[in-house]
Amino acid sequence: MARSLSNALLKGISSFPSARFGTMVSGSIFQNGMRYSTSVPNDPDTHDDFKSTNKLESSGLALQDIVEQDVKDNPVMIYMKGVPDVPRCGFSSLAVRVLKEYNVPLSARNILEDPELKIAVKKFSHWPTFPQIFIKGEFIGGSDIILNMHQTGELKEKLKDVSAPQEKSE
Repeated sequence: MARSLSNALLKGISSFPSARFGTMVSGSIFQNGMRYSTSVPNDPDTHDDFKSTNKLESSGLALQDIVEQDVKDNPVMIYMKGVPDVPRCGFSSLAVRVLKEYNVPLSARNILEDPELKIAVKKFSHWPTFPQIFIKGEFIGGSDIILNMHQTGELKEKLKDVSAPQEKSE
């Protein structure tokens, strides 16, 4: 009885147009004879407001220079998926949680916003995975290494002279 009921339910759901799967071909989804684009074309008639933008591109610096500057200027720099307040991956989330234990200023860039930035960071560190953590200009590693250093006390030693963020008084 239960099996026949579940089969009837599945047949009923699959009859809805929205439940049918479309096929995806080079950035377009074809469903029920309609084409839905998943990317903005490089069409001169497309308004600039609807074209994808690269925030770092307009800075005038090469991405490699931006990564180098980030690492040099920030005592604790993390290249991650998402941002510290909203990580988009478990490894990035773990790294942020461990670093926040030390109440140090944490600077971050979201590699999901720019695939070119992701490539530049990999070239800079010679490391293939993310997150990537730099402390005082030195590449440390990812979340597993940070966690291990935290557990052994090495991270506390490494961060001892990094000052906590100062509260602004009004």
